[in-house]
Amino acid sequence: MNDRYDAGYGSDQYELVGYDEYGQPVYRPIPAQHQQQQTYDPYAGQGYGGYDPYSDAGRHPASPYDTGQQTPPYDTGQQAPVHGTAQQPPTPGYDPYDAAGPTGHHPYGQTATGGRQPRVAEQTAHIPQQAGPAEEPAEPRQGERDYRTEQFAFVEEPDGDSEDVIDWLNFTENRTERREEAKRRARSRSIALVVVLALVAVGGVGYLWYAGKLPGLSSSAAKGGTTTSAAAQKRDVVVVHLHNTGGGGTSTALLVDNTTTKQGSTVLLPNSLALTADDGTTTTLAKSVDDDGSSGTRDQLDTVLGTNIEGTWRLDTPYLQNLVELVGNIDIDTDADVPDPDAKKKGEEPLVKKGKDQTLGGKAAVAYATYRGSGEAQNAQLERFGQVMQGVLRKLSSDPAAATVTVQTLAQILDPSLTDKDLGTFLAKLADLAKGGDYKTALLPVRNDGTLSAQTSSSVVKDILGGTAKSPSAGSAVRVSVQNATGVKDNTEKARVVLVNGGYTFLEGGTASGTRATSQVLYSGAADKENATEVAKTLGLDAKDVAKGAVGAGADVSVVLGQDYKPSSS
Repeated sequence: MNDRYDAGYGSDQYELVGYDEYGQPVYRPIPAQHQQQQTYDPYAGQGYGGYDPYSDAGRHPASPYDTGQQTPPYDTGQQAPVHGTAQQPPTPGYDPYDAAGPTGHHPYGQTATGGRQPRVAEQTAHIPQQAGPAEEPAEPRQGERDYRTEQFAFVEEPDGDSEDVIDWLNFTENRTERREEAKRRARSRSIALVVVLALVAVGGVGYLWYAGKLPGLSSSAAKGGTTTSAAAQKRDVVVVHLHNTGGGGTSTALLVDNTTTKQGSTVLLPNSLALTADDGTTTTLAKSVDDDGSSGTRDQLDTVLGTNIEGTWRLDTPYLQNLVELVGNIDIDTDADVPDPDAKKKGEEPLVKKGKDQTLGGKAAVAYATYRGSGEAQNAQLERFGQVMQGVLRKLSSDPAAATVTVQTLAQILDPSLTDKDLGTFLAKLADLAKGGDYKTALLPVRNDGTLSAQTSSSVVKDILGGTAKSPSAGSAVRVSVQNATGVKDNTEKARVVLVNGGYTFLEGGTASGTRATSQVLYSGAADKENATEVAKTLGLDAKDVAKGAVGAGADVSVVLGQDYKPSSS
């Protein structure tokens, strides 16, 4: 855009001074002296055949009084008359804003010669909306900026290629940002995983250290490197008596929590274990449980085993069934097929099948815990009871509060020595050890006469219980070994009850491979003949059944029950 603009032919010229608040250009008139220097007539010097359509001479005839000096018919208001020659005629002027017009007559009374009043040099105005004659762009004056039209082309036409480039740049930028974000997320996940693994490793090592399971370390070792003796280790012991309310008989076990070594154990006690009664006589564990089963039996076991039993838990078979169902069944390895006690026909499918990892419900667990096969010793049944107890502990909650609720749900009448809370807390500790693999079951080895030997019982009495075996003195009671050849397995238990009640020490002789018609009572020496005769009377046998013969190890008198044995008559 040029700095100057002609408003009309022969009119004032304007120069650009700026833009208003609406973006429109603002102009001002150029002073007269500047116009005289810069006015350019495109028609100067061009005769056009001697005719100038804009010349005053072309419109009016020559005056006869022409003195050779041409005077413009009207004043342009910007420049003085210019003398010209034939070669350079004066520039014809026509002011569209002059009211006088070309005739020199002003409608408002102004004369043509007077011209318009000169305008103030600093007055500004907007450019008129009519275009003047085309002229060459003027050179900018010194000190002024040369504004060009292309400098004000603010809005560009949209270009399809530029849009494609912008889209590609946006796509590339977004793709790069996504890649960077994915890398940052991968790094964050890697760092989080490393932190979690480190915490797990530290926690695992700490737990193993606390539990004393780290290689080279043991919870039983003192800080000085010495091992705590078995007698100095702290143990919590509870005795549990299982009463078979359906088939009769009892089974006894000790539940041991060694708080020093963090080891749990179940010690199975045979019914033939010899105990010392309150009156000083010798009795058996089975008879003691039947007679007392509480504080008396607990004290007798403390004397024989050198332990400190804290409480007694009587567990009848119906409560054992409920307990198994409360913990959600148990999983154990069974060693025999157990028939259903409620089966009406023989040969029906067994209630418990022999095999590994068998799931037993309440009824099946009770049947397995009390099962004693034909010809089996009482220890076989006792070991099955131990399996069931350990299976229950593995399923019982390790939380003391939850275990206490389970005990309370049984609604048992417990021994005064053991409250619901005490029993629940104790069982929760054993459950935690059983789940961690720090639990074992052991059978107390007992001689045929029910006594303990220091050699055979040291691994249980000393190591597990931390006590010393103190069996009753020999000869305090007549020891009777009984073997069942009647074909009825319950006859052994009935004979045991009769003998124990008679003051004899009962020794389990097992079951014969076949049946025998008549019973037999044997003694080894003349001193035992009288005792053998008394045993026969106690069992309801004839005196003719008494004879001298081989006697089982550890027994004073041996009895073989035949089919003539009538438990009801004893």
